[in-house]
Amino acid sequence: MTGSEDPSPFRLAYVPGVTPGKWVRIWNERRPDVPLALLAVSAAEAFDVLRGHGADAGFVRLPVDGTDLSAIPLYAETTVVVVPRDHVVTAVDEVTTEDLADDVVLHPLDDTLDWEHPPGRPAIERPATTADAVELVAAGVGLLVVPQSIARLHHRKDLTYRPVTDAPGSRVALSWPQERTTDLVEDFIGVVRGRTVNSSRGRTQPAAEQQAARPADKAAPRRGPAAGRTGGRNPRTGSGPSKGAKGAKGARRGKPRGR
Repeated sequence: MTGSEDPSPFRLAYVPGVTPGKWVRIWNERRPDVPLALLAVSAAEAFDVLRGHGADAGFVRLPVDGTDLSAIPLYAETTVVVVPRDHVVTAVDEVTTEDLADDVVLHPLDDTLDWEHPPGRPAIERPATTADAVELVAAGVGLLVVPQSIARLHHRKDLTYRPVTDAPGSRVALSWPQERTTDLVEDFIGVVRGRTVNSSRGRTQPAAEQQAARPADKAAPRRGPAAGRTGGRNPRTGSGPSKGAKGAKGARRGKPRGR
């Protein structure tokens, strides 16, 4: 590669609700030689982007098919119900799915929650996207249960949300194709896991880099047989022992004179 060519970027995909800013900042500080390119993708298409080499790694929502993709779970999100500000739900701090039994609860096609039985009454038609569902909530058509970050992403002044204590949670993970666990991927894993810049876990540094990373060895001072002692010198004056003092000490230890 010639000096005029730009280095290939590290391509990082992320799904709605994930804010990769802090990891991007750390990456830019540690690897200024490799630009980081962000790619916003929907939760449904994230895995196809990784498998199709459209991104080197990505922040996705679990579950992840472990047959060809690796994943590191990062955190779990609170699940909330999005409601109009004048809805009865706003009178309490949190609700259960049973509290939503009489309401129409929208279940968009791009929903990421792993429902066994979605709460509430189903709508006549499922919205195509979460964004469409939010518009319907604002129009008074129904309610919407989503991860809290999604509720914040689609914030509106006329809507609010409350935690749903017994709803399934949504977990975010870093994922990448197993067959392409490159050095750059390992570097980004280190950023996400909070490893220090000098950590060699997951990376093998060249010998020259390892030598540069270690502090220069200092020769240990050689200590004589009397190491740790004052060497017969007075620790206060730095001079040798006083014979007079020694003699006086010896005189005090002599036998008492008879009377």
